[in-house]
Amino acid sequence: MAGLAFRATPVWGAAARERADALLARVGLGKPHVAAEQLTYIDQKRLELARALALAPDLLLLDEWLAGLNPSELRAGIALVRSLHQDGLTIILVEHVMDAIRSLCDRCIVMNAGRKIAEGPVADVLADPDVVRAYLGDADA
Repeated sequence: MAGLAFRATPVWGAAARERADALLARVGLGKPHVAAEQLTYIDQKRLELARALALAPDLLLLDEWLAGLNPSELRAGIALVRSLHQDGLTIILVEHVMDAIRSLCDRCIVMNAGRKIAEGPVADVLADPDVVRAYLGDADA
């Protein structure tokens, strides 16, 4: 509800409660009846995402949002991010989880030591010898 109150077009009162409930449901949380710190890790991430969506962004930056998830949580997280994109939200994803990159991205940019070393279709970039060398070492390039 705080995100709804502090966005460009604030929402208050019963309308804010209704919208907050809809956002929680949208990210798969429903109506949690526990404090945020008592939520599971994936549900804390869902709450974080709902809070960001409350601001009604045109562009959403997810900075390693999928990090630390177990395999089933990762699948659910990828599906959630994909569904947000399918709903028309533009998403920039900063991520090291390659399953997520392969599943969610059409194009990617790889940075190493603060400089871009590759850009293009995901399969091409991940096969680039400079990318392999940067992340796996010379013996694997």
